[in-house]
Amino acid sequence: MSATALSKEVGVSQATLSRWLVAAGSVDDVSKRKLKGSRRANRWPVAEKLRVITAAQGLEGEVLGALLRKEGIHMVQLTAWRTAVEQALDSRAVDEAEAERERELTDLRRELALKDKALAEAAARLVLRKKLSALWGDEDDDMAPTSELSSPRRSRKP
Repeated sequence: MSATALSKEVGVSQATLSRWLVAAGSVDDVSKRKLKGSRRANRWPVAEKLRVITAAQGLEGEVLGALLRKEGIHMVQLTAWRTAVEQALDSRAVDEAEAERERELTDLRRELALKDKALAEAAARLVLRKKLSALWGDEDDDMAPTSELSSPRRSRKP
């Protein structure tokens, strides 16, 4: 973009833009230049972020401001880091609770499978006992009813 076009777009005279450009050196140098002592807060290692969070814990006012200036970060970044740490810790607690529920669910399923197996075995024994009773008669039937009223084998006369 030419200096004239930029001047019209931003509403600043071309002479002022040229003076700013000379004072700054060149446009490429300005865009690549880093501020002295600063580093991007989002590229900090996790251990450094945690160090700053713990150092800032309990500090307020000017003392906190001095720490933030010394570290080269803003309060917004510190707050975001604190939030991230809290969410990570909360998610671990949720993950541990979910793992415990999964273990409990696995134990209950195992117990249910054992009870289903025992129930199937008991049902099979009852079926076999009825078949044997039908083949050999009622003499050996341990499940014969005790009262004649409840007996399903009562003879009916037509």
